[in-house]
Amino acid sequence: MKALFTFLTIIFLVGLSAQSINLEASKMEWTGKKITGQHNGTIQIAEANFGYEDGQLVSGTIVIDMTSISCSDLSGEKAESLVGHLKSADFFDVVGFPEAELTFNSVKQVEGNSYQLSGELTIKGITEAISFYANIGEKEATTTLKIDRSKYDVRYGSTSFFDGLGDKAIDNIFEIKAKLVFQ
Repeated sequence: MKALFTFLTIIFLVGLSAQSINLEASKMEWTGKKITGQHNGTIQIAEANFGYEDGQLVSGTIVIDMTSISCSDLSGEKAESLVGHLKSADFFDVVGFPEAELTFNSVKQVEGNSYQLSGELTIKGITEAISFYANIGEKEATTTLKIDRSKYDVRYGSTSFFDGLGDKAIDNIFEIKAKLVFQ
């Protein structure tokens, strides 16, 4: 999940002239829902590189460290079990795909501090087009992304791939809230 989230967060540098991101202060938080509840956690941004023209952001690449997936709503063995499952081939297969990547090559101001970014998100070696909105201020940028995991072959508990899951079904859409802090 981290991969999905990660990539999208750094995209918010729109309109800021060649500012860099404080990776430690920036946050990516994921939420995954199922019939009987939800889980949430964090994921880390490994690196971010941006292209500028005339002082304006025009492109970028954000690399997400999928091995850094963590769980915030559970503790102890339950958290370890969930994180282990998310890292397994059932979900994000972090051994085979330790990084996810978000690239964007279109940045359009919508109104005020609101921008629309478009590009591609790669998770588990599968690349799909993505478009989202971000709010960008002087010191930080924020966005909320909704990602369809089934497009990236994340099948476990998905009604897109399996019938009869009942209350074991897990929503295909997971959410990533990202906050980039500029330095």
